[in-house]
Amino acid sequence: MTTAGEPQLITTEPAVTAVVRGVVSADELPTFYDRAFGVLPATVAAQGITAAGPAFGLYHGLPGATFDLEVGFPTDRAVDTDGEVVAGGLPGGRTARLVHAGSFDGLGSAWQRLGAWIAGQGLTPGDTFWEVYLTEPTPEMDPADLRTELNWPVT
Repeated sequence: MTTAGEPQLITTEPAVTAVVRGVVSADELPTFYDRAFGVLPATVAAQGITAAGPAFGLYHGLPGATFDLEVGFPTDRAVDTDGEVVAGGLPGGRTARLVHAGSFDGLGSAWQRLGAWIAGQGLTPGDTFWEVYLTEPTPEMDPADLRTELNWPVT
């Protein structure tokens, strides 16, 4: 596991999103992501909506036995509800950011590193946080080539 760069404090702009929302266990996360990304592109395209950025996973609250999350894409406008696909949003404001380089297995320690940095800056982390998948995973890729942007709103 490696992490690219150092944490930084930035200002994010709110974004409209198309998402699938769920509450799942850690073991169910890969299946949930696969299901969401299986239905999102067709629904968004059928409504003439354009993806406005890379895929993300937005988490509501700190994970415990389950994860409460939204998986999707920022879009140029709100999607109409269609089955599991609903409109959502990414928050704007002061955000601590870290880019993780490497496999998804290292995300837990990268989030811990970002949390420690936030505390070290005297900031308070928000109740929601999100990952932006800067590189699209494929079965044949080297996991070391993955880049995931971690975003945690702070006050």
